[in-house]
Amino acid sequence: MFLGRLQTTMLTLLSKNPRYILFRGWDFMLRKSGYSRVLFPVSPRCVVSVSLSSWRGMAFNHFVLCQDKGSDKMELAKLRGNVGRILQGDCLFFNKEWRSLGLDYDWVTNPDSGYRYDVSTHWSKIPTLSEKAGDIKYVWEKSRFSWLNTIVRHDYHSKEDHSEFVIGQILDWIHHNPINCGPNYVCSQEISLRLLNWVMALTYYRESIHLNDSSWGEIINSIYWQIRHVYSNINYSRYTVRNNHAITETLTLYLMGLLFPQMPGARKWKRRGKRWFEKEIDYQIEDDGTFIQDSMNYHRVVIQLLSVAISLAERNGETFSDAVYQKAWRALDLLYQCQDPESGWLPNYGSNDGALFFPLSDADYRDYRPQLDALHVLLTGKPLYDVFMEDTMWLASGFVMKHSPFPAIRKKEGIVRFEKSGFYLIREGNCLTFMRCGNFKKQGTTDQLHLDIWKDGQNYLIDGGSYKYNTDPDSKRYFSGTESHNTVMLGDNDQMLKGPRFMWFYPTERISFSAVEAEGEYVFEGAVRCFRYLDNGIVVKRKVRKIKGRPDWYVEDTVVGKPAGMKMRQLWHWLPSTSVKIESDSSVSYGIGRYSSYYGIEVPSVQCECITDNTSISTHISI
Repeated sequence: MFLGRLQTTMLTLLSKNPRYILFRGWDFMLRKSGYSRVLFPVSPRCVVSVSLSSWRGMAFNHFVLCQDKGSDKMELAKLRGNVGRILQGDCLFFNKEWRSLGLDYDWVTNPDSGYRYDVSTHWSKIPTLSEKAGDIKYVWEKSRFSWLNTIVRHDYHSKEDHSEFVIGQILDWIHHNPINCGPNYVCSQEISLRLLNWVMALTYYRESIHLNDSSWGEIINSIYWQIRHVYSNINYSRYTVRNNHAITETLTLYLMGLLFPQMPGARKWKRRGKRWFEKEIDYQIEDDGTFIQDSMNYHRVVIQLLSVAISLAERNGETFSDAVYQKAWRALDLLYQCQDPESGWLPNYGSNDGALFFPLSDADYRDYRPQLDALHVLLTGKPLYDVFMEDTMWLASGFVMKHSPFPAIRKKEGIVRFEKSGFYLIREGNCLTFMRCGNFKKQGTTDQLHLDIWKDGQNYLIDGGSYKYNTDPDSKRYFSGTESHNTVMLGDNDQMLKGPRFMWFYPTERISFSAVEAEGEYVFEGAVRCFRYLDNGIVVKRKVRKIKGRPDWYVEDTVVGKPAGMKMRQLWHWLPSTSVKIESDSSVSYGIGRYSSYYGIEVPSVQCECITDNTSISTHISI
């Protein structure tokens, strides 16, 4: 066991850059020495740097609306029902599953495991991957306060006022979560999102009689110490994580400095936050629009953060570097091209934790149209779809961008390539073939040569999804590993070796890929070095032929260097409600797979396996 842990530690260190190693060492010393309690004090002095009267007198340029535009297009029944549930103490988890927490919920009990965290414990001592505590995301979900968007939307469209409930909930959270203590101070991204959602709601209810000097004093003091926490810990996300967390936190520093200029440190937060945000966007988004995490949902997270950033900055007379706008347009284009036009859904590809930070419409969580449309209107001045999108109303109504507008994005037909991500598409009207063949980045799933098929708004060949990040070993292995994808395995071995948390060792490497249009068909051919921990010479090749105008695909998989005696498994997955026909030159068997379209929820799927002792498999797929 000791040697196994030592090997894992060495592989982890070898996979990281020197800055990561140095910062983790520094962070470890801070926690062990107790100095983190100095940087992040418990029961600090009260700081009320912004009076309620001066704040109310400021020019409010947060989420801005143009009078009643769009309200006549709203169907309020669903929105009213959702607000009714919230007022009774229910919470929508991961934008899909309602859970009853009650009005006396303590904000620190995990509703999935029943575990209650100790709010007297300094945040630096709180474990995030405890088997006993369960998935900490279930504690963070309500404390993110994204549900405030639902109440604000309802009150805007219905002309009702639930400010007493909203302000009461914010104060209740403050009373149950001492500063820098407990699970809700562990993640700076969660703090950032909480602050942005608070400020959005407080701005909307700023004239409420339930917001007085006493309640405002408690709230603004909590806001100050929370944003100071984010600033003091910002290098953790900038140096060790460097994904959507860093983008969220640096943007929040900029926006809080912009919206609360009287706060001590506000000028520094704003100046540095803006510079860091610009740097992260330029680093994390490639020139072709690829996002660093190889995840459709985390890619959308950044799309919405960019919308909030551009909308608020320009409404307040500021702009970002040219690279931010250019990368935003390209990132938007990538998701739009990968989208099923009928449903608005995208392949369930990459890590998916159910995140939608600012739910500004009633659209299904898997429908990306509201978020893509809002950013498209901000960048081009033109809608992306021909139906009303409420997100656009909140973020882009009456907006005139100071930066030069970009051309409108149009759907591409035929072969579409995104080389940096390794996403390759064949689009024929309402039929989409999606294939992944790229280099593994520092985060993601082990699913090279995965194939997704969509037709007429239906996802026929599916990606298994993520389910939960902290769950039992079998579930974690299945969903993050190769078996839940439409690709090739060798025996029970994943394409990479699983490491701790989200890490994989012996990363896959793309050797070659081509996509050509021929007479009567489209042809993909890709080769990837996989299973390097078994033998560094193993290469998996896949050739996909899509017959033009017909729902027929011919797939030829070959493994070069396959170890003797090891079976080659070609995996396919679909839902029982759909019909997929598989014909293969190898042995075909059917079993029960697992599918998670929404975080924390799984349903059975059909898992088809084509198995051989040889080095190649040829299969015909038809729908």
